[in-house]
Amino acid sequence: MNDVVARVRAAGVVGAGGAGFPTHVKLSGRARWAIANGAECEPLLESDRGLMTARADEIVRGLEYVASAVGAERKVIAIKEAYTEAIRALETASKGSGIEFHLLGSYYPAGDEQEIVLSVTGQAVPEGGIPLDVGAVVCNVETLLNIRRAMDGEPVVDTVLTVAGAVRNPLSLSVPIGASLNDVIALAGGATEENCFALLGGAMMGAVVEDFSNPVTKTTNAILVLPSDHPLKGRKDLPFSTVLRQDRSACTQCRQCTDMCPRYLSGHRIEPHRIMRALSYPLSTDAEVMAGALLCSECGCCELYACPMGLAPKQACAWMKAELTRLNVKPEWGKEPLRPPAEEKTWRRIPVGRLTARLGLAPYDRGAPLTEVQAHVDRVSIPLKQHIGAPAQPIVRIGDRVRRGDVIAEIPDNALGARVHASLSGRVSAVDDVIVIVRD
Repeated sequence: MNDVVARVRAAGVVGAGGAGFPTHVKLSGRARWAIANGAECEPLLESDRGLMTARADEIVRGLEYVASAVGAERKVIAIKEAYTEAIRALETASKGSGIEFHLLGSYYPAGDEQEIVLSVTGQAVPEGGIPLDVGAVVCNVETLLNIRRAMDGEPVVDTVLTVAGAVRNPLSLSVPIGASLNDVIALAGGATEENCFALLGGAMMGAVVEDFSNPVTKTTNAILVLPSDHPLKGRKDLPFSTVLRQDRSACTQCRQCTDMCPRYLSGHRIEPHRIMRALSYPLSTDAEVMAGALLCSECGCCELYACPMGLAPKQACAWMKAELTRLNVKPEWGKEPLRPPAEEKTWRRIPVGRLTARLGLAPYDRGAPLTEVQAHVDRVSIPLKQHIGAPAQPIVRIGDRVRRGDVIAEIPDNALGARVHASLSGRVSAVDDVIVIVRD
C-alpha cells in the first residue's frame, strides 16, 4: 500500500460527489488518466464551483496526489466553460504542473463519471464496467480536497454542500458530518414555507426526506428545500404499483426515454422503453432487455425530462435492477463489442437552464455562493454506513469522551468500507447504526 493510499484510508475519504466509494480502493489501481470532476450539473448546486475558486491550490495538489498514486501520465480538470472564475483560479494554481483543462458545456448529466470519461478520453466505459477499465480514475473536486488534507493527517469530518430552494439565504458551506438538516437549513436563514420537504443530493438524483432531524453524511452535497406541494415530491414518491399502472395505461412506446438516455447514447444496451413494455406486458419479456436495467445510472433524464406522458422509466429500471440484484443475476458483459457512441449524443444533451425550468425550480435559481459561515452544532448523529461496502464497526462506547477527528468506527476485517471519525468534541451518548456525540 503506497503512502497516498494509506493516508487516504486512514482519513476515511470516500467519493464526495456520488455513492461514496472508498477512495483508497479506487487509488489502489493503475491508470493513464487522473481526472478531476468539476462539472456539477444538478440544477441549483454551487458548492463545487465555490470550492474550485476558493480552494484551487488544494484541489490541484489533490489531483497530483491521485496521479502519483495511480501512475497517471495525464492529469485533467474537467470543468464547465461557464465557470470562468474557477478556471482562472485553477489555471493559476496549476501553472507548470502539466495539468490539462477539458471544458464542458452547461448540460445534464455532464458530471456523470462515465460521461466525463467519454468526453475527456474519447473512450466509453464498458457495460457493467468502471472508468479504470479504460485507464481512467475520476475524483470529484471535494474528494480531491479531502485527499490533499488526508496527506496532512486530517480526517474527513466536514462536508461541503449547497442549501437552496425555499430558504431565505441560499448558500454553500462546510458543515460537520452528522449535523441535522434542521441545523444546516437554519444557517441558510430557515425555510420560507411552513410545510416543506427536502431533496438530498439534488433535484434529479436526490432522495425525498421529510424528517429534518436526519443527518448529513460524507456524500451529502445538497439540501434542496421545497414546499410540500411541489410537483417533484409527487414524482419521486410514487409507489411502484402506481408506476406500473401508469405505464400500462399511458406509455405510447414513443421511445423518447431511450433516445435521451445517456447510457444508451454511449453505446450501452439499455432501452428503457422496452423495459417499460416488458414490465407492463410480461408476455413481451426478453432476458437481455431486462438485464439492460442493470446499466441504468438512475440519472432521471428519462422521467423528469424526456417522457411526454410524465411516466417513470427510471423507477421501472431501478425496480428491475433491484430485483435482478436480489436474484443474483450477473450478465456476462463484454462478450460483444460495445456499440459506438451515437452521433446524436452531442445534441441530445439537456441544457441545465431548460432543465431547471422544466423541474419547476426557476423561481429558486438565485445563486448559492460558497461562504465562510461557521456551523456551530451541539449534537451530531454520525452514520456508520456513509459509503459503498460494509458499515464501519464502532470502537467507542456510550459515555466515552472523544475529540473532533478521533476515529470512532473502523473498517471491518477483509471488507470494503471506510473509517468514520468524530466531527464534534464531546461525549458519546448513543451507539447503534449511528454514533451520537453531544457537546459537553
